[in-house]
Amino acid sequence: MALSISAVVLLAIIVFLLIKKSGLKGGHAVVCMLLGFYIASSSIAPTISDLTTNVAGMISSIKF
Repeated sequence: MALSISAVVLLAIIVFLLIKKSGLKGGHAVVCMLLGFYIASSSIAPTISDLTTNVAGMISSIKF
């Protein structure tokens, strides 16, 4: 069975769990979110996008 989930949804779940279980403050999560927006508009955004695409491709090619 193949399961497809958006990276945004996965990261949102991780942040939610960090806030609830690990003591991450809501303000810290907002700062991290803002950092992500600024990184997305920077010149390294295409490199990060290529990296995540390649890692997702490697994970999806793993046979269980």
